[in-house]
Amino acid sequence: MHALSLPTWWIHITSVLEWVAAMAAVQRLARVRGEGAWRWLALAMLPALVSAMCACTWHLFDNPAQLRGLVVLQAALTTAGNGALALAAWHILRRQRAATGTASAPGAAGGTGG
Repeated sequence: MHALSLPTWWIHITSVLEWVAAMAAVQRLARVRGEGAWRWLALAMLPALVSAMCACTWHLFDNPAQLRGLVVLQAALTTAGNGALALAAWHILRRQRAATGTASAPGAAGGTGG
C-alpha cells in the first residue's frame, strides 16, 4: 500500500502541471506586453515548482526516513519561493508606477480611489 491514494496523486500531479502552465502564461504575458518585469515573476515561480517536485518525489518513494532531507529542502524552497514571488510582485508594481507616474496605490491618500 502506498502513502497516497490515487485521487491524492491526481491532485499533486495536476497541481504541478497547472503551476508549469501558469509559469508559461506569465512568460507569454511578458512577451506580449513587452514588460520584462513579468519575466521575473515567472522566474520567481520556479522555487515553488521545485518544492512541489520534492514533495512528489518523497511521496513517490512512500515517505522514507532516508529522504527526509527532501522535506527540509521543500520547506526551504517554499520559503524562498514566497519571498521571491513577493519581490517580483513588488518589482512589477514599482515598474508600473514608474511608467504611469503614480506615487501611491489606488485608494490611498492622494490616489485615484475607486
